[in-house]
Amino acid sequence: MSETHRFEPKVFYNTFSGAHPPALRIKPGDRVNTYTIDAGGRDATGAQRGRGPNPQTGPFYIEGAEPGDTLVVHLLRLETNRSTGYSGSLLAPYSVDPGFLRTEALREAKQLTWQIDKQKGVATLEPGDYKGPRLELPLRPMLGCIGTAPANNAAIPTSSPDNFGGNMDYNGMGEGVTVMLPVFEPGALLFLGDGHGRQGDGEVTGGAIETSLDVDFSVDLIKKKRINWPRLENSDFIMVLGSSRAINEAMQHATTELMRWLMADYGFDERGASLLLGQAMEFEISNVVDPEFTIVAKMRKRFLGQR
Repeated sequence: MSETHRFEPKVFYNTFSGAHPPALRIKPGDRVNTYTIDAGGRDATGAQRGRGPNPQTGPFYIEGAEPGDTLVVHLLRLETNRSTGYSGSLLAPYSVDPGFLRTEALREAKQLTWQIDKQKGVATLEPGDYKGPRLELPLRPMLGCIGTAPANNAAIPTSSPDNFGGNMDYNGMGEGVTVMLPVFEPGALLFLGDGHGRQGDGEVTGGAIETSLDVDFSVDLIKKKRINWPRLENSDFIMVLGSSRAINEAMQHATTELMRWLMADYGFDERGASLLLGQAMEFEISNVVDPEFTIVAKMRKRFLGQR
């Protein structure tokens, strides 16, 4: 019988690794109510609870998960839990032509504080440290990081994405999304963190509106189904996130895995999948600031027919 767990994190990790002891053991079907601290390690009260970058909540050990399985994570609720967030104020080097930013040396000194109004559902920034109109943007809470323990006993910094997930910084990683992650270690060891109040495509300032979040999720397990890269599903799309230092390789990883998905689950052969991808695939740039860049390959469900 499934259970609901309230989990209060005590320790936050800065690597994705199977060496970290499980913080909580859960079963497929269970629901977890917990929270993340921000990318710099501060919680909902502003207290310093961990160190940056991107301290992670977890890991959660999923009973029965074995290498070669697929972990399914349903993001049921993501909500901001404090009245402020912070962001960088200049575009990151990989976002613009070299030498374009005259104020590049001031990047770190100009971290700005956004006001978060959860009731109105907006984040605002007043002119003062910048010239221009007042900024008021709708909140779109998301997780910058979600992943399982990587293969081969690796310990990957929480600044990086890869085939296990990690710091993918996809602004579609929000409430209502189903995330599918490969399992490389017994128990899968699920990590999540790096909450954002909102983020544009590419995370082009090197960060989003960084803040802490309340998170509810549930887990399922697909036994003996091996996937190669993180997959996502929402009401409109199936998606794959591929990461690499070379952005064209990130695109290749995402496209290849989406093609595998179409052929394995939707009845396409290689030529049929190629034809659909060639005329209907969509791409998003998830991040261009992390040690590896991330591309999202997407297919609208309405083009997939009946399974």
